[in-house]
Amino acid sequence: MGKVVNVIIVGVGGQGTLLSSRVLAKAAMLNGFDVKMSEVHGMAQRGGSVVTQVRFGPKVYSPLIRMGEADVVLAFEKLEALRLMPYLAEGGRLIVNDLAINPLPVMIRAAKYPDQEAAAVKEQMKNSCFFNATAIAEGLGEPRAANLVLLGAMARYLDIPEPVWEEAIKATVPAKAQEVNLAAFKAGEKA
Repeated sequence: MGKVVNVIIVGVGGQGTLLSSRVLAKAAMLNGFDVKMSEVHGMAQRGGSVVTQVRFGPKVYSPLIRMGEADVVLAFEKLEALRLMPYLAEGGRLIVNDLAINPLPVMIRAAKYPDQEAAAVKEQMKNSCFFNATAIAEGLGEPRAANLVLLGAMARYLDIPEPVWEEAIKATVPAKAQEVNLAAFKAGEKA
């Protein structure tokens, strides 16, 4: 692969966004790519946005992805997908956990959740994939593994072989959670 691949992973604090980014970065490194990663997680502990940018390829000079240059936006929640869509490149992929987590303005009824906008994106964007990763993870007995379900779904579009992904998961995820996370990743590949 000669080009740099740009991936944005976005979610809400506590969804495993950072772990997923670290697994992706590790898999890319194990596959021989130069990797740069940037994290923004200011109010993550209070349910705020968590955004990571991972870039990998033969040589990467900056961890930051400019608007309109992301090959993939992997969103752990629908509103976060809407917020980061301007970063998606023409022909890029949007992979979204079909889940709504109400932000504070919605909880205090100062705003409405933008369900109609998310539904419009789902219908209009041909390179989008909305599915309930949380339900798949719950079916495995671990709802917190939805992040690895989403990562597995994205892996189909990246030039990294499955054994490398498995090695990256084992190197990044704590030993007690490896089995369920590997199962979640494989379920995501099939989703």
